[in-house]
Amino acid sequence: MKYTTLVLLAFTLTMGAIALAQYGTTPSGDQKKSDTMKSKTVSISGKISTDGQSFVSDKDGKSWTISNPEAVKGHEGHHVIVTAQADKAKGELQVVSLKMAKAGEMKE
Repeated sequence: MKYTTLVLLAFTLTMGAIALAQYGTTPSGDQKKSDTMKSKTVSISGKISTDGQSFVSDKDGKSWTISNPEAVKGHEGHHVIVTAQADKAKGELQVVSLKMAKAGEMKE
């Protein structure tokens, strides 16, 4: 009888540990939601700095840090329209695509 009780107790503890391990590795719905809300895809016109590290918006003059400067290589100092993931809290843009802006073309 003691042996059966001991085996059942060991089995219960093992299964409980496995269940807790699986539960602890998945992000909660709140974490997923906050990550999604952190950045938003936007289309902004403005000028890329001469070093390609920052971007200044035409509309409000806000300066953004470009988190992936290799995406704007060759467009340094140019007036462009970027489509990017904007993280307003950090003031960063991750450029997805860009095109040269035509005269008088402004978006935000």
